[in-house]
Amino acid sequence: MTTSDELTGPAERVAEAIARAATREGRTVALAESLTGGKISCHLGAASDSSDWFRGCLVAYSSAVKRAVLGVPEGPVVSAAAAAAMAAGVAELLGADTAVAVTGVGGPDSQDGEPPGTVWFGISTPDGVSTELRRWDGEPEDVLEQTTLHALTLLERALAVRAAPG
Repeated sequence: MTTSDELTGPAERVAEAIARAATREGRTVALAESLTGGKISCHLGAASDSSDWFRGCLVAYSSAVKRAVLGVPEGPVVSAAAAAAMAAGVAELLGADTAVAVTGVGGPDSQDGEPPGTVWFGISTPDGVSTELRRWDGEPEDVLEQTTLHALTLLERALAVRAAPG
């Protein structure tokens, strides 16, 4: 016999924590994904009551789309500036108060002078926009898995920080 924990992994558990926090706090969530190609949004879309708090996701794989739709400035798209613009852009576009964006290099080749495994995260909340850089080791599939889990964790933290009494 299997338990529900055996049927769900860390990403699913974090997505459920996001669902609880967003529902409890009346928050809305959006994503802008590049290298993960929609992988993160699949977890959020499958979480409890997602139609109430998850506004959606824009998968902007193309640099031209990142610039035209999300307001990414000219220059490297694997950068803090791109991640910040993507997070702020998708929050505005989809009417969410909290958004996470990911842009990076899954591999096997470098991009924008950055080695495989380089990932920038953008986090947009009502308090502002911040970025974070991570460098993952492993094959492209490993980079995608680590990026997905970290993006979900950042989103969970952003909701928890905003919900904390101040």
